[in-house]
Amino acid sequence: MNSTDDLFSREAWRRNATAYETIRTMPFNAELAAGTLSEARFKHYITQDAHYLVGFGRALTLAAAKAPNPDRLIQFAKSAEGAIVVERALHGSFFERYGISPQVFNDTPLTPACHHYVSFLIAAAYAEPYEVLLGALLPCFWIYAEVGRDIHARAAPANPYQAWIDTYAGEQFHAAVNAMIEATDEAAAGASATLRERMHRAFMRATQLEWIFWDSAYRLERWPV
Repeated sequence: MNSTDDLFSREAWRRNATAYETIRTMPFNAELAAGTLSEARFKHYITQDAHYLVGFGRALTLAAAKAPNPDRLIQFAKSAEGAIVVERALHGSFFERYGISPQVFNDTPLTPACHHYVSFLIAAAYAEPYEVLLGALLPCFWIYAEVGRDIHARAAPANPYQAWIDTYAGEQFHAAVNAMIEATDEAAAGASATLRERMHRAFMRATQLEWIFWDSAYRLERWPV
């Protein structure tokens, strides 16, 4: 029986603690918490995030297809549905505020950062075993939960981005995160040392891509050519 310290999730977080701290304190999240993030930067972010969540949802449906038992199949299928529901509700409210019509959204291409992240997840979903796919998917759940709660604790009053903050700091989202951590630890428990290390590499790359995604929004990234 593995001790708590032997859990994949604990080890993965320790390995990536410096990267998480960089994400937590990066300009995008610092200014979002202060309520001073420019509308242009948040608009860029929320548009790309809506694109990203479609790809994330597709990867989750493939995790459901690879799941070893019906309970995990249901979990990932519901998570995929939840990703799209968030896009339609949370993102939809900001789209309405900023005048982003369905046509404008559809005509806005994925940025290099968003395209890279989505491609990484889809490639993992098709080409990697179940265990590695969960390693790739977990950071998006977990880092958003931690960042959401951190920002909620220090958010400025009357923050224009409060709806975003409340979503990712909320108990419903954190319950989904805890279930994802549990599923990933369960998968890792039966993995060989080699496979477990592949899970760690996937977790690390996804963590790096989380930073790249937020940073790209702060820089208002576009395709250079």
